[in-house]
Amino acid sequence: MSNRGYTTSNFYITLNDRRQHMGGENTEYGADQIQILEGLEAVRKRPGMYIGSTSSRGLHHLVYEIVDNAVDEALAGYCTEIQVSINPDNSITVVDNGRGIPVGINHKAGIPAVEVVFTILHAGGKFGGGGYKVSGGLHGVGASVVNALSEWLEVTIYHEGREYKQRYERGHTMYPLKVVGECDPEKSGTTVTFLPDKEIFEETVYDYDVLKQRLREMAFLTKGLRIVLRDEREDSKKEKVFHYEGGIREFVTYLNKSKEPLYPEVIYCEGEKDGVSVEVAMQHNDSYTENSYGFVNNINTPEGGTHIVGFRNALTKTFNDYARKNKLLKDSEPNLSGDDIREGLTAIVSVKIEEPQFEGQTKQKLGNSEARGAVDSVVSKQLEIFLEQNPSVAKATVEKSVLAQRAREAARKARDLTRRKSALDGMSLPGKLADCSDKDPKNCEIYIVEGDSAGGSAKTARNRATQAILPLRGKILNVEKARLDRIYGNAEIKAMITAFGTGIHEDFDISKLRYHKIIIMTDADVDGAHIATLLLTFLYRFMPELIKQGYVYLAQPPLYKVEKNKKVWYAYDDAELNRILEEIGRDNNNKIQRYKGLGEMDAEQLWETTMDPEKRILLKVTMDESATSEIDLTFTTLMGDKVEPRREFIEENARFVENLDI
Repeated sequence: MSNRGYTTSNFYITLNDRRQHMGGENTEYGADQIQILEGLEAVRKRPGMYIGSTSSRGLHHLVYEIVDNAVDEALAGYCTEIQVSINPDNSITVVDNGRGIPVGINHKAGIPAVEVVFTILHAGGKFGGGGYKVSGGLHGVGASVVNALSEWLEVTIYHEGREYKQRYERGHTMYPLKVVGECDPEKSGTTVTFLPDKEIFEETVYDYDVLKQRLREMAFLTKGLRIVLRDEREDSKKEKVFHYEGGIREFVTYLNKSKEPLYPEVIYCEGEKDGVSVEVAMQHNDSYTENSYGFVNNINTPEGGTHIVGFRNALTKTFNDYARKNKLLKDSEPNLSGDDIREGLTAIVSVKIEEPQFEGQTKQKLGNSEARGAVDSVVSKQLEIFLEQNPSVAKATVEKSVLAQRAREAARKARDLTRRKSALDGMSLPGKLADCSDKDPKNCEIYIVEGDSAGGSAKTARNRATQAILPLRGKILNVEKARLDRIYGNAEIKAMITAFGTGIHEDFDISKLRYHKIIIMTDADVDGAHIATLLLTFLYRFMPELIKQGYVYLAQPPLYKVEKNKKVWYAYDDAELNRILEEIGRDNNNKIQRYKGLGEMDAEQLWETTMDPEKRILLKVTMDESATSEIDLTFTTLMGDKVEPRREFIEENARFVENLDI
């Protein structure tokens, strides 16, 4: 690609909106109003188009782009180790021992290939041409985008006994590629160091834990690859090595560590068909939720796609055939559904394809039709052999699936019953719900409050037009440890489902949501935190869309009330309390009250501090779709039966806790 040959995504056409000038002055709109953003300017102008956002998420994405290139070298069989360091100034260094980016002159561009990779968009070794058989980086924008969005980037390449170096600032080359020294002729690889640009990113401090999750996932998916993550910053020096010879088998064991597996071994299938290489690892556990994750060329596909469809078909067909053949299902009994078989399943489906096609720009769903057939064929054959050889595993799984089937049937009856009832009495809302009078969901919010006493003050305090109150008695059912039929039978959960109006699970319909803000309001103590976690577990497992679309919030009641000379201040944390005391002076006239619970506030105070849209603080609950495996693991760790993983989690995260009541 020549230096001038830009693709359409490098052009931005700016059209002055003429509608606002109808009949007024005629705005200039001629040939010169069309701007051409050359090279990497386009990326700096619209960074969100290339990396999704300029928030913390986009900042971390820069690291993945560079690491992905190194992983592609590992997939091609040349790289065995990748080192990622967060440097003291929050720059990032990625070192790999692959072949090194080529340093020869690219004849089309007339500059060294490494400079092409870092300065020209849509250039790379992954567009055919035999450089890579499979790769995760598909758009050829990875390295050049990271360069465009960095204050500076330096690349060092070790190749045939020489050390090459080049530096760029905000995407511009500072000097031609030069030889800066010699190295061992055996040494090869690339080192990239970059500093994200403060002008672009809202946040430029890297989070070690976020990088840790992603790099761990990459190491699981590329068996034998060693990834080292180091934090070199002053206060937080640490290092973690990820190296899994067992690859995705170990991934399944890791995800199941908070659960009790149904059988000891992880079922593993691998093979190739129609140019698609397939790897699947799975194991059932004693929980009631399915956690299946799909990956294509090591990229997570949260929305699934053809590879997941193929896997599910194979699973349902093989287990039913086995159960019929071995009389585990009677002739009179219906076939097991896919949902029944996948209850409590943890599975990783990883495929490698030469030309992957994704639906949508964000690579979240695979569209290649050959992937479905390939996964189906590989899993069907190998799972069948495995079940024949391990009848006890097959029996345990089929028995669990039959129980799931019965529970599902009971839940369906319960659901139909509630539907019939509601049709008769005109969708009766739960008795304890104090609903709001406005019927437009955009304006309405519902407060889920623990306990009747706080519920009473909230009902008095609220704005009746737009705020609804649903008090819950006691702690709701822990859905992590219950099947559907029990969940439908729980009065508190039923009240919530009816109040929201969306239905759950397969009946879920977001367009029927009655409130655009669902606010969880609990006490600021340990019990309150537990209730909030139970509610979030329920929403995440049965109505995840509410969280994805940003409808779920946590209310922040104040922790302290300060009175002095009949004036009142509220503080939401210790730092704010200290600030108030500095301001008004620390003396004996200060009356400080520490709120233990919402019930201690009268209606007026509750409105003032926690419910008045003008003054309150709400925390929005968000989720990163690419990290669903870690979110699942967190919920299982916190809400599951196993104590040991929970203790580890608490020890790891205790440093983040403030204001713990002991």
